[in-house]
Amino acid sequence: MSKLVTIYGGSGFVGRYIARRMAKEGWRVRVAVRRPNEAMFVKPYGVPGQVEPVLCNIRNDASVAAVMQGADAVVNCVGILNEVGKNTFDAVQTEGAERIARIAAEQGITNMVHVSAIGADADGASEYARTKAAGETAVLKHQPNAVILRPSIIFGAEDQFFNRFAGMTRLSPLLPIAHADTKFQPVYVDDVAKAAVAALTGKAAAGVYELGGPEVKSFGALMQQMLDVINRRRLVVSLPGPIAKLVALGFDLLQFVSFQLIENKMLTRDQLKNLKLDNVVSADAKEFEDLGIRPVTAGSVLPDYLWKFRPAGQYDDIMDSARNLRNDL
Repeated sequence: MSKLVTIYGGSGFVGRYIARRMAKEGWRVRVAVRRPNEAMFVKPYGVPGQVEPVLCNIRNDASVAAVMQGADAVVNCVGILNEVGKNTFDAVQTEGAERIARIAAEQGITNMVHVSAIGADADGASEYARTKAAGETAVLKHQPNAVILRPSIIFGAEDQFFNRFAGMTRLSPLLPIAHADTKFQPVYVDDVAKAAVAALTGKAAAGVYELGGPEVKSFGALMQQMLDVINRRRLVVSLPGPIAKLVALGFDLLQFVSFQLIENKMLTRDQLKNLKLDNVVSADAKEFEDLGIRPVTAGSVLPDYLWKFRPAGQYDDIMDSARNLRNDL
């Protein structure tokens, strides 16, 4: 364990998978997070002392520099979907990314992976897309040999996509969504981690990689696939544009009037702008194939963690078998 990697946001959805894989590669892993006490679950990813959560605020130069001391490589996985308090899109996704890249350059570190997103666009309609693009530009300014990963919608056991909508099916016979025709290319979180590890271990050339799974499906089709997995019948309703805007405005207002005590985790007006655009890999982009990685399908993974949303949970298959047996008798 002679090499050390600092992963900013290393206890998050994507970061924890990168941390686990880097530990398996024999690296020491420093997991830089705002609340180390809530990230203790990363310690068993390696032998005692190999993976350690440390306190870091990416809005502060000294904090970022302190957890980077002695590192051979850095990874930035920090990103947000909604602005809360001082964690604005610009502060986190532009200034935070720039700060990590700049300080890494000052410390002589040239091995950097930056996790961005498909849809990053300097001229994009949403603040999310514009700040993601600005963050990429800032990273490449200080780290011209960086590897930038742009995943499509990411799924996995801890995701906030399929889990959120599956949870909604417990409460309503309807499943309302916005822009049901928008296309996605869902990518498994561990495949994204494999791409990051390939870059960190020198198996990937510098540049931007767009990461999507083997299937392209519409938002509505993904919801139907999720319903099939959890054995529930719900009517998927595509909200008309004006209604979707009112819903997003309502949730944003609820966050505002509650002084951000109630965070909008459902649908923001900024997210609604993103949903208008397809989220798929560009025709001329470098992708998984260039990394020697074969991504898995959503259908092969979803049953492993969505079973808890079935009417009878893990016993659903047994009950189906019992019903079929009674019908045969």
